Amino acid sequence: MGMTLDKILNVECSTYDFKESVEKKKTKSWLKSISAFANTKGGSLFFGVDDSGDIIGLECAQADAEFISQEIKAHLDPIPDFELTPHKSENKVVLEVKVSEGRQTPYYYYLDGNRSAFIRIGNESVQAAQHQLLTLVLKGTNSTFDAQKTSAKRSDNSFTILANTFSGRVGQPFDEKMLESMGIVTSDGFLTQAGVLFSDNCNAYNSKLVGTRWAGLTKTDAINDHEYQGNLLLLLRAGVDFVNSNTNSGWVKLPDGRKNLPDYAERAVLEAIVNHLIHRDYTIIGGEVHIDIFDDRIEFNSPGGMFDGTLIQNRDISKVPSVRRNPILADVFTHLEYIEKRGSGLRKICDLSARLDGYKEELHPEFTSEANVFYTTIKNVNYPHKDGKWVVKVGSSNAKVGSSTDKVDNSYPENHHPVDIYGTSKRLSRKVLSENIMQFCSEWRTPDDISVYTGKDLRYIKEKFLSSLVKSGLLERLYPDTPQSPEAEISVKTVMTSSENTQ
Repeated sequence: MGMTLDKILNVECSTYDFKESVEKKKTKSWLKSISAFANTKGGSLFFGVDDSGDIIGLECAQADAEFISQEIKAHLDPIPDFELTPHKSENKVVLEVKVSEGRQTPYYYYLDGNRSAFIRIGNESVQAAQHQLLTLVLKGTNSTFDAQKTSAKRSDNSFTILANTFSGRVGQPFDEKMLESMGIVTSDGFLTQAGVLFSDNCNAYNSKLVGTRWAGLTKTDAINDHEYQGNLLLLLRAGVDFVNSNTNSGWVKLPDGRKNLPDYAERAVLEAIVNHLIHRDYTIIGGEVHIDIFDDRIEFNSPGGMFDGTLIQNRDISKVPSVRRNPILADVFTHLEYIEKRGSGLRKICDLSARLDGYKEELHPEFTSEANVFYTTIKNVNYPHKDGKWVVKVGSSNAKVGSSTDKVDNSYPENHHPVDIYGTSKRLSRKVLSENIMQFCSEWRTPDDISVYTGKDLRYIKEKFLSSLVKSGLLERLYPDTPQSPEAEISVKTVMTSSENTQ
């Protein structure tokens, strides 16, 4: 019995091209696919199948196989690993050229002294641009851009921001030796590209963030805009502050207090900015991270599409593996406890947004990518508004909905002094801090959220406050059976809303 095309494509083949015949006078038309497969994630080229997926078959499959093999060896450098396999279907022969992902990138197609490297973008094989070619060269040497040694000397640079951020968030002193173990400083005392991006006096031209608050739903009139340049941790803080200062929060007055109703999940915004700082392509000249705030959404975009050449809109984000363009940057942010090691950033943005009051399925965050750009869109759960009142879910018929013009700072209570970039804040009494935590936890929060909110290190918050508040019944865990599971996102919520019950 012959194999159907569906069965053929089921043979561990996720990326493929079809060719109706072996074009012997236009070999570049299919050799570029071989180059692209080898330079990206591998794939299969099927001869004897038309563009619509109908099996045409080859008349002389054996001769065609020999010609294909010769052309690959004659015009690709280095020669990629490939297999030629015939498939029979209803007396028709389809020839599969299965190409493995290469380790000696870039794999060039060359003819008459000219050579070009191709990559896969979605279902197309396209010629690699200069920055993409640089990435292939680095991949072929088992290296990445952020690991490249620079001429900047350790002795001429300081890392106070990094050290103090680490101490504030992790609760441990920063050891100078960590600079080398993190990949920030080389063994002979020079900064890597990652080191430059985390140095106090970072002046890298490509370390930049641009924030714009637009009037309405389109890019017509800008209400506020700002450009930031420098250290990645400062960019992160600047991005979060820009969003906080250019978005609103509705609120609902309940019989026993008031419940804040933010437009966006604060942690989801933080996660989005971190993702775009970590995963952007720093080899693209003139590129920067953009935050565009509209009435109904926030759009984040950064240079560089998916690192593996796929399109995120064609992928299931719950199954996207962690393929890191800048592994050192990712590891540093992991050490700082901003992210987890697993590629769960996109899922977290979705999960955190879904917890907000006013969230509906149509407000699900969106992720799209192109060859040279990645987009994240987070929807405003309080939009649209009517007659100056935010449209929100309320739990009582007597609830009062706050006006959008009644500017309420739900980020910090009146007696709280926000943490600065160095992880320090003014001292609060244990009672006041407990009350602030209780107020903040009127909706599900992670311990990390609470740490950022209070300006206290994560370990201190867990040991001195959360454990006792949970034990006393004032807070509850979202996943009580798995309190230590990262996937469970150890979260808490107030059981008693009145501050009178706080010890």
